[in-house]
Amino acid sequence: MSGSPSSYRDRIYIVKDVILKLVEYGELNQTALVSFCGLNLKKHKSILEDIEQNELIERREATIGKRMVTIYRPTQKGIAFCRDILEPYEKMFPRRKDEINKEENSVVEDGVKKVNKGSIMLILI
Repeated sequence: MSGSPSSYRDRIYIVKDVILKLVEYGELNQTALVSFCGLNLKKHKSILEDIEQNELIERREATIGKRMVTIYRPTQKGIAFCRDILEPYEKMFPRRKDEINKEENSVVEDGVKKVNKGSIMLILI
């Protein structure tokens, strides 16, 4: 993210992207989550903290060898928030067209993520 207008993404879309990536993969370490969502940890750490504080995602520390690794996973509240709040928001205020076409349809463990020109629907199984 260079800071140019073409790379700007509203906070609400960052929240949605984080939750959807976690739904897609089940759980991710901090490095993978930040990378997959195209975030800068230094700039966007506060967003992850806010999402966690609002119980939309869970964070846990795991020890791998001598290193502590931060693992994130979505909560049911986060999945419902994405489905009930963020999807209708994006229908009313869609992202720019160049961002809409980045996503592909995929099936995930906790639900189905269907992406169709910016519209995202989560169906819990």
